[in-house]
Amino acid sequence: MSDDSISSPSSAPSDYERGLLQRRRVLGDAWVDQSLAKRTDFNAEFQELITRHAWNDIWGRPALGDKTRRYMVLSMMLGTHAYEEFAMHVRSALDGPPESRLTPDDIKEVLMMAAIYCGVPVANHGFGIATAILREKGLLSDLPK
Repeated sequence: MSDDSISSPSSAPSDYERGLLQRRRVLGDAWVDQSLAKRTDFNAEFQELITRHAWNDIWGRPALGDKTRRYMVLSMMLGTHAYEEFAMHVRSALDGPPESRLTPDDIKEVLMMAAIYCGVPVANHGFGIATAILREKGLLSDLPK
C-alpha cells in the first residue's frame, strides 16, 4: 500500500466541514453565509456546535432523506412554536435541490396536519408566515373576489 492511498487526519474533512457542506446544500449558500457573518465571540461555539451536530450528525444520516427531514423539521418547528426557524425552513424547502424541494401544496399539507395535532392557532400563524413567503417568491395567486 502506498503512502498516498492512506488519508491523513488533516486531509479528511472534519465533522464541522461535512456539516457545513450539508448546511449549505439544505439551506443555501446565502443563508449560511449570512449566519456565519453574524458570528461573534459569544455565539461562535454555538454555530460550530449546530454545524457539527445538527447538520453533520443528523442531516448527514442516510436513513430518511432530505425530503422527509424537511417535512419533519417544518412540523417540529410548528409544534415547538419556533416560527423564525419555520420561516427559514419554508424558504429552504421551496428553494432546495429538486430532489428534496417541497411545493406550496406540500407545505400546506404540513400546516393542515399541524392544525389538528398542534392546534388551529399554530397552523393559523404558520399559514400567515408561509403565505408571506409564497407571496414574496411570486408563488401565490389570490382567489378572485
